[in-house]
Amino acid sequence: SEAIGGLRGDEYLGANITVPFKERVVPMVDRSTEEAHATGAVDTITREGSKLIGHNTDVLGFRPALDSLVGKQRMPKLAVVLGAGGGARAAVYGLITAGFQHVIVFNRHLHRGEALVKHFSRSAAHMELKAKPWHESVLEAELSRTKILINASSVGRDPEESPIPKELLPPDLLVLDLLYTPKQTRLLREAAAAGAANTANGDVMLLNQSAAAFK
Repeated sequence: SEAIGGLRGDEYLGANITVPFKERVVPMVDRSTEEAHATGAVDTITREGSKLIGHNTDVLGFRPALDSLVGKQRMPKLAVVLGAGGGARAAVYGLITAGFQHVIVFNRHLHRGEALVKHFSRSAAHMELKAKPWHESVLEAELSRTKILINASSVGRDPEESPIPKELLPPDLLVLDLLYTPKQTRLLREAAAAGAANTANGDVMLLNQSAAAFK
């Protein structure tokens, strides 16, 4: 809070906010944009006079990444999202606004996933949005009937780690890993080996999010 308060001085234009502070910083700004309010997460702060404005540029980066993953085929309506932080909130909001009808959220701590679902309860009233416990049998059941898997968790930064055991990955999935690393994450490598229809890392989202934040 002390660092955020310091942004009100004339020597700053604003700031970028990253993991794990995107949700914590929300009550510290004076006003939130529509995307920041809708997601309950702030990743960019700008200053207007002494007032701090909270933005969510992850939302602006996610949709181009989703469109790039899906390509020319028809946009699916079912997705599984891993994680419950700021990136996951941007992804879920993007899926809601893209017209998805069935989104299941998995997080290691179920209560965080449930808090995310509760946050979106009003905007997702037209669809099925649920948080489920991170058990392999539950994951396998949901992955077998979904079209898109989005990793918005931090698991996978280590190239030897993956949030999903390869045995649970069905063929023909569209897999988007929001992590951006020089090499493909283990999740993407194993999804491709299992016959994924397409895979993508977080580069497109990062590029578009960064451009929006810079602007």
